[in-house]
Amino acid sequence: MSSSSAPGVDASTSPPVAKRSTGDLARAAVSGWLGTALEFMDFQLYSLAAALVFSQIFFAGGDAAMAVVLAMATYGVGYVARPVGAFFFARIGDKIGRKQVLFYTILLMGAATTLIGVLPTYEQVGILAPILLVILRLAQGFGAGAEISGAGVMLAEYAPDNRRGVVASLVALGTNCGTLFASGIWAILLAVMMESDVIAWGWRIPFIGSAVIMLFALWVRFNLKESPVFEERTDVVDGKALSRAELERVATETNDVRTLESLQKKPLKAILVSFFLRFGQAGNSGIVQTYLISFITITLAISKEVGPEIVIVSSLIGFITIPLVGFLGDKVGRRRMYIVMSSLSLVLIVPTLLLINSREVGWIFVGYALIHNISVLGLASMENISIPEIFGARNRYTLTAVVREVAAIIATGIGPVVAAAWVAAATGSIIPIMVLMGIFTASALVAAIVAPEWTGRDLRDPRPAM
Repeated sequence: MSSSSAPGVDASTSPPVAKRSTGDLARAAVSGWLGTALEFMDFQLYSLAAALVFSQIFFAGGDAAMAVVLAMATYGVGYVARPVGAFFFARIGDKIGRKQVLFYTILLMGAATTLIGVLPTYEQVGILAPILLVILRLAQGFGAGAEISGAGVMLAEYAPDNRRGVVASLVALGTNCGTLFASGIWAILLAVMMESDVIAWGWRIPFIGSAVIMLFALWVRFNLKESPVFEERTDVVDGKALSRAELERVATETNDVRTLESLQKKPLKAILVSFFLRFGQAGNSGIVQTYLISFITITLAISKEVGPEIVIVSSLIGFITIPLVGFLGDKVGRRRMYIVMSSLSLVLIVPTLLLINSREVGWIFVGYALIHNISVLGLASMENISIPEIFGARNRYTLTAVVREVAAIIATGIGPVVAAAWVAAATGSIIPIMVLMGIFTASALVAAIVAPEWTGRDLRDPRPAM
C-alpha cells in the first residue's frame, strides 16, 4: 500500500503507478466533473420539477397531496433502474476499461433527459403522459447507474495517492454544479415567467437545453485516455480482463499472492461498510434535495421561488465545503472524517429543521445551508473516493457501482416517498423528516466506526481493504 499521512496505513513497497501527464489528469478531472454535473443536473431538474410543477402537469385531476406523492414516486422510479444499469455497465468497465463505458452512460442519460422536455402532458394524452415519463426516468436511471461511480473510480485511479480526496472531490463538485445549474434555471424561470406559462410550456426549457452540456461532455470523453491503474492490472492482457479461471492459473504460476488471496476472500465486510456509508449520504440527499423543497413549498406554504433560491445559496457554499472535506480526508484519513461529519450531522438535524419549520425565510436559508452542506455535500465528498478505495482492483468498478446504487434505491428512491406520506399522515409535522435523517446519518456513522482506515492504499491491489 502506498504511503499516506492518514493513520493506520502502511508505507508502500510497491513500485509507483505509471503517471499520466498533467494534461491527461486535467482531461480526466474535467470528464468526471462534467459527467457528474450532467447527471445531477438531470436529476435535480427532475426533482425540482416533481416538487414544483409535475403534480399538475402529469398527475392532474386528483387530490393535491396524492399528486405530490405520485410525483415523488416517479422520481424514485429512476433509482429502480440505476442498480441494473450499474451492474450492466460497470461489469463491462471492469473487463474492457472505464473510458468506453463512461462515453455510453452519458449518452443514454443525457438523451433521456432531453426527451423528457418534449413529452405530452396529462391534459393532452391522459394516462400515456405519466407512462412515458416513467419510461424515460427508467432510461435516465439506467444510464446514470454507472456514471458517478465510474467517474469516481477513474479519478481515484488517476490521482496521486496523497491527493485522491482533493482530486476526487471534483466528482462531488460536479454534483454540486449540476444541482446549482438546475436550481438556477428553475429560479430564473419562476422569476421571469408567470406560473401559468411555466406549467404550460416553460418547464420544457431546462430539459431540452441540457442537450448542449451532454454534447460537450461526449466530446471530452471521446478524447480521454484509459485509467493507468486499469492498464497495470495483473489480470488485464491486451486491454481485456482475464476470466477467473485464467487469472487463477496465471496467479498460481507466477506465485501472485495478492491475486490468489483476492480470489479466495469474499469482500463481505467491504460491501457492508460501503453500503451503509452510501446509504447514509444518499438518504440525506433524497430528503434534503428533493422532499424538503416540496415540504417548504407546499406544507409550509412558502413562495415557490424560495425553493430553488435556497438550493443555489447552499450549493455555492458547497464549493468551499466539498474540496475542504476532501483535503482534510487526505490529511487525517477518510474514516476519521466520516466519523466527524456524521456526528456533526446528527447534532445539527433537529436545530436546522426547526429553523426551516419556523416559516421565516431568512432562517430557512440558514437551516437549509447547514444541513445540506454537512449531511449531503460533506458526506458526498468523502463517499465518492472512499468506496473505490475500499474495493480491490479486479472488480472495483462493479462493486462500487452496484453497492452505491442498491443503497441509493433503498435510501434516496424510497426516502422522499416515505417522507411525503408520513408528513401527510402526521398533518404536516416536521418530526418524520428528523427521524428519517437521523436513521440515515447514524448508519454512516456506525459503518465508519467499525471499519479500519482505508485511505491511501495501493489501488492496483486486487484485495479489498477489509
